[in-house]
Amino acid sequence: MTTPDITRIWPSGVHINEHTGAWEDRGESFEQLATTYGTPLYVMDTTDVADRARYFVNTVREAFANTTSHVSFAGKAFLSKEIARIVTDEGMYVDTCTWGEMKIALAAGVPGRRLVLHGNNKSDDEIRLAIENDFDKIVIDEPHEAQRIARIACEVGKRARVMVRVTVGVHAGGHEYISTAHEDQKFGIALLPADHSDVSDVQSVEFFDQVAHGPAVAAMHDVLDMQDDLELVGIHSHIGSQIHDADAFIAAAERVMVLRRAFYATDGYVAPEIDLGGGYSVAYVDGDASMDVDVTMKRIAAALQDDSSRAGLPLPTVSFEPGRWIVAPAGYTIYRVGTVKTVQLEGGAFRVYVSVDGGMSDNIRPALYGSQYTATITNRAPATTDTIQARIVGSHCESGDIVVHDVKLPADVQRGDLLAVPVTGAYGRTMASNYNQILRPAVVAVNEEGSHIMMRRETVDDLLSLDVSE
Repeated sequence: MTTPDITRIWPSGVHINEHTGAWEDRGESFEQLATTYGTPLYVMDTTDVADRARYFVNTVREAFANTTSHVSFAGKAFLSKEIARIVTDEGMYVDTCTWGEMKIALAAGVPGRRLVLHGNNKSDDEIRLAIENDFDKIVIDEPHEAQRIARIACEVGKRARVMVRVTVGVHAGGHEYISTAHEDQKFGIALLPADHSDVSDVQSVEFFDQVAHGPAVAAMHDVLDMQDDLELVGIHSHIGSQIHDADAFIAAAERVMVLRRAFYATDGYVAPEIDLGGGYSVAYVDGDASMDVDVTMKRIAAALQDDSSRAGLPLPTVSFEPGRWIVAPAGYTIYRVGTVKTVQLEGGAFRVYVSVDGGMSDNIRPALYGSQYTATITNRAPATTDTIQARIVGSHCESGDIVVHDVKLPADVQRGDLLAVPVTGAYGRTMASNYNQILRPAVVAVNEEGSHIMMRRETVDDLLSLDVSE
């Protein structure tokens, strides 16, 4: 099994041609890709996607060899029919949370038994589609939702498999907007009562008693009361995204296992499965931390084994939901450089603004989260060793339209150069917009067989087709 280099920020197939200084991906130069498919351009190294998916699945299987395990790809990171087929071919399920994601996965031929439906505000149509197609699980996000799922399951004439999503009170994640397990946010059902006392020892009797009288246990009890239409599969937790520290996952796992024990004590039911979600970090710039999946899974497995042994309960089936970790480092974006402008700052300093033909419409993360990226000129070797401190900006009518806040570039950067930004395989195309009526870029797949269009570039006709007023 090939172990991905978790410090690498470019796909494994990317290298610099020693003769020309130009960048290539599995034999195709970035210039060739840009000329053939246009810019801006998302490129996805699908060999890397498959390798990373296979590695994650096998690592989980090895760590949890004494129980059943599942790995689902979080489709919100980036979902297309081709990506859905690649990850399921490598043994993954696919997580969906909208009608569109469900339809794409089904159109890709993914069987319903390999699909999961999430979401804090599911429509009846989404629930019905999941039940009709025998989705492996529907994750309940709030107590009243269980009643809707049961009603629709009865109408369809099928029993729905469900999990209860719990907010476990673990604060983790790279930004407030992607931290999802603390109490004051929209996802999940609280583990503890509103009037709970602070208890630092989650293995204490006091903490156990509070969990036993909490909203999560009550919600699970209600699901059991609807067992003619609902099958309670287990407990779900997702604590955030871009998490570097395995300790956060251990803390979440310990709380979920306390809930499992508390529910057994109150209702005599052993939840068969726990899902610990995703959030595994990747490096965006050289020197960034990236989650070591092997170490993390072994530590989680040890914690679950210890808890189950002490409680005298069987190990649960264990599930995980990586998204960013699978696709982010496998993708990059190629831009064409336009205006290069030097601006004098206060105190006599200078900043060079390098404009490209994309921007916040194809990568909103720097503006939304303050995310850091790097960039490099990829169509040639620099003619000088001198460098400049540059800010890469887009073409939008917005001063916050920043692609890379600060990066060193060759001093001879010029209009027409190709500039590439790595680690855009997740939350780039999937969060893209038509701001300023800019067309969303194509997504191109690269592998050992060459390159092909995965998702075509939008056209002006696409924009005009939506404008139906006279």
